[in-house]
Amino acid sequence: MTRDQRLPPPYSTAAVRVLRLPGGEERDDRVAIEEPLELRIEGRPVAVTMRTPGHDEELALGFALSEGLRPLSARLPDDLAANTIELEAPGFDPDRLARSFYTTSSCGVCGKGALEAVAVDSPPVEGALTVSAALVAILPDRLREAQAAFASTGGLHATGLFSPTGDLVCAREDVGRHNAMDKVIGRAFLDGLLPLRDHILCVSGRLSFELVQKAAVAGCPILVAVGAPSSLAIELAEDRGVTLAGFVRDGRANVYSRPERITA
Repeated sequence: MTRDQRLPPPYSTAAVRVLRLPGGEERDDRVAIEEPLELRIEGRPVAVTMRTPGHDEELALGFALSEGLRPLSARLPDDLAANTIELEAPGFDPDRLARSFYTTSSCGVCGKGALEAVAVDSPPVEGALTVSAALVAILPDRLREAQAAFASTGGLHATGLFSPTGDLVCAREDVGRHNAMDKVIGRAFLDGLLPLRDHILCVSGRLSFELVQKAAVAGCPILVAVGAPSSLAIELAEDRGVTLAGFVRDGRANVYSRPERITA
């Protein structure tokens, strides 16, 4: 028997008792689960991220790709440690990864350094994909229909991968917006879809520098969001050739970079 797709996966939410105010009524509610995930390469811990359990291998692969690594696979570790994934990434340079983390953490101070770091791992996005403004406008609603855990908890971000005709290829939810994007990119890697030059990414919230970075590394030409982009996200999108559309809601959108890919 298959699970009802309108219900969240059982590992993504937990039941809690809450006091509703005003009124003082106690009742059951559901919240998103958040747990740490340790990523290892050659048995060495390289990162810990807080995530919603599920699709952990995809998350690890997407994270590695976004950090400029060239992973081959992701699996449970030999010691079967809980909340841990082992990546196979030949040529792994721990010093380089540490430098990448430093640049990402300091991008608000030194945008130029962050842009240069992304340029090393992400050639300009190419491809002849164009889509209509009407199609872009409906993507957040189609993504919302796939957000079963959000419907249950109100506490999860989502990323969806769409075909040029607006068909949903893959959707993932997570307490971290970056994790949701990594899970989708990891799934695309496993399915042999990278680079995503013939696809569209849509996210449920705002557009940060890191989300644009991940889209650029994945080779995706169009990134759509319900919320607003940051200044550095726009700068990176223009630099890497990504079309950035924000505030996509109620049939409207703001296009911040490379508008030639979206037709009237």
